[in-house]
Amino acid sequence: MSRPVSHISPSPAGTPGAGTSPKTRLGMAHIAVRMVRHRIAALVAVACAALGAAALLTVIGVLLDSGIRAHAPVTRLSGADIVVTAPQVYRPGGDLPVVLPERARVPGDVAVRLARLPGVRSAVGDVSFPAVVVGARGGIVPAAPDPRTAGHRWSSASLLTGTRLAGRAPSGPREIVLDARTAARAGVAPGGTVRVIAAGRPATYRVTGVVTGTAEGQGGIWFADAQAPQPAGGPRTADARHTGNADGTRPAPASPSSAVDLVAVRAAPGAADRAADEVRRELRGTGLTVATGTARGDAEDPGATAARSTLPALASSLAGVTILIVGFIVAGALTVAMAAQRRELALLRAVGAPPRQVRRLGAAQALVVAALATAPGLALGYPLAGGFRSLLVSIGLLPSALPLVYGPLPALAAVLLLAVVWCAALGATWRLSRMPATEAVAESRAEPRAPAPWRAFAGLLLIVGAVCLSVTPLLARSEAGAASTALAGIVATIGLGVAGPTLVQHAGRILLRNLPRRVTAPAWLAAANTHGYPLRVAGAVTTLAMTVVFTLTYAFTQTTLMRATTDAAQAATRADLTLAAPALGGVPAALPGQVKAVPGVTAAAPVSSTTVIMRNQMFGGESEAEAGTALVLGPDATGVLDPQVRSGDLHALTGATVAVAAGSMAQDTASVGRTLTLILGDGATVRARVVASYERGLGLGALIVSRDLVAGHTTTDLAQRLLVRTDGNPETARRVTALAERQPGVTVSRSGAPDKADHGIPPELWINVAVLAVLLGYMLLGIANKLIAGTTQRRDELAGLQLIGATARQIRAMMRREAAVICGIALTSGTLLALPPLLFLSLGFLQRPWPAGPVWLLPAVAAVVVLLTFTAVEVPTRQALRVSPAQALGRR
Repeated sequence: MSRPVSHISPSPAGTPGAGTSPKTRLGMAHIAVRMVRHRIAALVAVACAALGAAALLTVIGVLLDSGIRAHAPVTRLSGADIVVTAPQVYRPGGDLPVVLPERARVPGDVAVRLARLPGVRSAVGDVSFPAVVVGARGGIVPAAPDPRTAGHRWSSASLLTGTRLAGRAPSGPREIVLDARTAARAGVAPGGTVRVIAAGRPATYRVTGVVTGTAEGQGGIWFADAQAPQPAGGPRTADARHTGNADGTRPAPASPSSAVDLVAVRAAPGAADRAADEVRRELRGTGLTVATGTARGDAEDPGATAARSTLPALASSLAGVTILIVGFIVAGALTVAMAAQRRELALLRAVGAPPRQVRRLGAAQALVVAALATAPGLALGYPLAGGFRSLLVSIGLLPSALPLVYGPLPALAAVLLLAVVWCAALGATWRLSRMPATEAVAESRAEPRAPAPWRAFAGLLLIVGAVCLSVTPLLARSEAGAASTALAGIVATIGLGVAGPTLVQHAGRILLRNLPRRVTAPAWLAAANTHGYPLRVAGAVTTLAMTVVFTLTYAFTQTTLMRATTDAAQAATRADLTLAAPALGGVPAALPGQVKAVPGVTAAAPVSSTTVIMRNQMFGGESEAEAGTALVLGPDATGVLDPQVRSGDLHALTGATVAVAAGSMAQDTASVGRTLTLILGDGATVRARVVASYERGLGLGALIVSRDLVAGHTTTDLAQRLLVRTDGNPETARRVTALAERQPGVTVSRSGAPDKADHGIPPELWINVAVLAVLLGYMLLGIANKLIAGTTQRRDELAGLQLIGATARQIRAMMRREAAVICGIALTSGTLLALPPLLFLSLGFLQRPWPAGPVWLLPAVAAVVVLLTFTAVEVPTRQALRVSPAQALGRR
């Protein structure tokens, strides 16, 4: 120790400006680096914690950055310089914008107006609709990745670049043009005929031409402009109006007959910038959006834009629990690392270093190690973000065409992490740095024994608060209510961390008093260490208990919510069969009538879902916008669904009407007979009368809207599925199945449940499982490093036991018993803390005192905790005992 201390420039504690000169700062930095070199083992835990934290924060940063700056690729509109669309974002005043997933449409006369502007060569009103080709053997030949938007007017083909037409353009009512890939897969050439299902209606068309040279994503089916099916529509609700930006601007009303999806503008050579300025000037005050450059991809595919908007929300939801766990692991690792240097820091106080200088020295060491570990952590975070994107694509929450943005934003995560490390290191050295020099040196010979008296009260207060919070599922049987379960577990764990030393000390005292008279020496020493060093034991217990609580509450919350949702949806379902046609872009228009005509079919009703935004009046007169999925039904839905109506009548679900779930935000805002103001998925504001209130909102959603209300406000008006109820005769089911098999692209499943009761694991659960696995891996790595560092730190104690006659076998037995005590307290406290939240969750959602989920989860968690603890204690103990006691003490 003499060499590091000799670099200190002593100055009296409390002297103004002490330790602030450049020479002193340089000397402190040199000492910090030398201390890092001599304390590598103690600081490995800090390095591992910082590396994992940097990787996790980088993933969150990439998701957030991609949600802000990523754009869908420009494919079909590559030949357009400017794209004009209706607003696809709803901007509530004072709230975050909400991306609208349904296509909002543009008045058809806009294309005529823009075509006359200076610098504009042409302006095309583009329309997309569902269309697929039926192959010679009855199979579906998709022309585009999304069959709902594969059909176009022939005028839109001029927007493709680098293509050539073999044949002629379509002109008659039964003429089409295909792209080369689709034509080849369908086995048709110009002049041949092919069956096409367009907008849900099948017909035979003559192929007049084939477009060659199309790139990936540019395929399609082109119809004559005058003969192409109209966009989704039917007249809009009489009292509906389209909502634009928060400043009140909105486009002129668009009748379904003249509305187009977007207007693509081609500029004259060299006049793209001028044409864009002219278009913006012409459309000023209309609320329409003008996109150029990479933003054209967002205009082309609003679904990708809506999916991109989920990334910031996903990043923010991951950030909270991740930062909390990172703080726990980093702070715990720093506490162990600084505890290993108590003697050096105390000697610095003894030779005159002021408290501020001692704290900065400890923080500088941690900062050096964290900085070295952060760089590879950031590099690891980028491929982890790519893997997470692959998961989102595979479960359907993110389109494959939407890329991630690997920008500099994650570097801010590194800065945040280093700030956390700096603050945690200052906190770890605070107590020692403020001690008188003699007291600091005296305490550095032994670990602190007495926890602060205030900790027990504060910790128990947090635990009581967590129990109160866990009652929420009994009051709110919703996803928001279920979310409080995991939050209550985390709050309880924080309380355990605060009150842990006192609780461990009491547990050690009870253990000592109840030991048998002829107890072995290792067992007695293990109990004495637990009672005598509660701070050390509590540090390990808290992190292990946090793993138990986090795993149980997080996992069982998801499985219980999924079970309750599935049970509610199945209870609400009276249908026996579900017919769907995803390959066609929706259920064919004639299919419901055909199914109803099958003998033995008692009811058949089309079902869809859409996004609806509702404003809720909050305290203080402010309102908050909340977007959610609403079920689209008609009065015929009562034959296939039983939402358990509390009041009102679902047969009145016609026109501008809705039904609301009991206890939901909508039901709190308006009861039966009242009027709700809603923003539909394309941004149109409508007023709808509440005609019913129902109980099974958990399975069916908080809102049911009538088909009449959303007609013309969705990307396609084709239903997503057809629920069928039969008389229970197996022959009836076979007839319906045979009918479906004769319809190309139509599938049949035996479950008649709507969206929330579909078989398979929901995408949200896949995300939660993946996040849980990664966070648990990080937590276990941090806990292992902390236990290893804490055990290595005790080599002087182990050497002293050897000098007074203890054998290596006895020391290993003592350490194993200490590990057993740590495991026992951690598993017991973790299970007890997780019990109240899971109990109230189960009572609220399943009406029973135990949650739904795998019964092996608790034993598996216990096995992992035991294996990790014993391995992390046993391995460094054996390594420490390989060194002779004299050499071990001499290393100090």
